Amino acid sequence: MLTQPPIYLVSACLVGLCSRYDGQTRPDQHCLQRLQEGIWIPFCPEQMGGLPTPRTAAELSHGDGNDVFSGKATVRTRDGVDVSLQFIKGAEQTLFLAKSQRVTSIFLKSGSPSCGVSGKTGVTAALLKKHGFHLIEI
Repeated sequence: MLTQPPIYLVSACLVGLCSRYDGQTRPDQHCLQRLQEGIWIPFCPEQMGGLPTPRTAAELSHGDGNDVFSGKATVRTRDGVDVSLQFIKGAEQTLFLAKSQRVTSIFLKSGSPSCGVSGKTGVTAALLKKHGFHLIEI
């Protein structure tokens, strides 16, 4: 009987796709090595939420990703524009993808208002964690 290789979701910016807010790419070699053992699907919750690339950098304001879902916090661009709805939509789209593909683990970009796991938990990371996914911060 053949065993299915693990399926991973991975923040697109970690594998070299131009999805960062500044339109640049900074692939992470350690992450790419870890992905070798399975099937991986790149994603960018900010793009999936409808934001362009490049885009104005954004940050969590008055809380973390959990607080964004409860309406206690927002995600705002450096220009002060509230992009919370796009971040929520991107998180929901990522959750749908993770559930539909039966992923084993999800590799997320540290420090991101979407994907950060430690410190201020990002919007997407908060939703994925709530649903029991194994998150690996790179």
